[in-house]
Amino acid sequence: MIVSVNPEPERSQFDSLLSLTMEELGVLAASSPQAMLKLDGRNFEPLVKEVLEAAAKGTQFENSIELFGGQKFPDIVAKKFYGIEVKTTKQNHWRTTGNSVFEGTRIDGVERIFMLFAKLFDPIELKCRPYEEVLSEVVVTHSPRYLIDMNLTAGHTVFDKIQVPYDTLRKMDNPIRPIVDYYRTKLSPGEDLWWMDQSADGQSSNLIIRIWANLTRLEREELRDKAMAYFPVQLSKQPTKYSRMAIWLVTREGIVCPNIRDMFSAGGQGSIHDGDSVILKVPRIIVHLLDRLPAIREQIERTPAPQLSEFWEIPTTEATKWLDWMKLTGTYFQEDLGGKSLYEILMEKD
Repeated sequence: MIVSVNPEPERSQFDSLLSLTMEELGVLAASSPQAMLKLDGRNFEPLVKEVLEAAAKGTQFENSIELFGGQKFPDIVAKKFYGIEVKTTKQNHWRTTGNSVFEGTRIDGVERIFMLFAKLFDPIELKCRPYEEVLSEVVVTHSPRYLIDMNLTAGHTVFDKIQVPYDTLRKMDNPIRPIVDYYRTKLSPGEDLWWMDQSADGQSSNLIIRIWANLTRLEREELRDKAMAYFPVQLSKQPTKYSRMAIWLVTREGIVCPNIRDMFSAGGQGSIHDGDSVILKVPRIIVHLLDRLPAIREQIERTPAPQLSEFWEIPTTEATKWLDWMKLTGTYFQEDLGGKSLYEILMEKD
């Protein structure tokens, strides 16, 4: 990486420095293409630093350029204010995975960053643009990262899409929240976001993936309670009613359930007590729901309302979430239960 001394040097002067640097790199690429094609990202960065230092002679940036090792961001900083992030590729394209949304390794004091991208492919090409202008999407490896597109047109950055400027987003305590909110609006029925940062919703995913059949009885019981609290849509006749629950099990709980319907429906039918009466031939899922009602309510009470709103896809509040859940279950399950609706039975047990 590269660093510098005057806290706020003029942008026009730095633009000139960048322009000279890009011109000289272009000359080197044309005069010694085979030597440059042998470089990779690790040894291309020192070359950028060397060219930048030469271009800085006689300017306010002279003797202010420093290359940082390790995983610092950006790779080059000038006057403790401007930065250059260097990316290279051996392929014939202008897209690559960029840095973390969280920018935990960002160098203190750097306010303006530029992306210098070298396509080390015959013919060699180089481009340099302001960092925030080339970030098109957020993708996930082990954490959310920006997707770099050096040909991105104006108005199509991820910041345009979420309607939050880059400098505002990067300074947020939880920068992933607006991104999560945006991508949720793009989901089709039955879909969910597979990755969630713990700071975004208070949960984290398990590192180990397990099979439902290998869980203990108590583990299965707790997961059934959570699933009933979070996904009452499974009471409906919708063809995709188990889709989001299946995604949740894998991404949030680290559980693969090959026959997810059997979590509740195994056994066919059962009976329930309604006062002194016994109602026969009740779907097993309703039998389970009423048997586990206190535990399901406990799950709802300890889950924040905003998170429940995301699961239920309706607005709710801390004060109304239990009543909202009962209404929702009654909306999804409308079969007759001994002359009563499920909602009426739930209200009687409340």
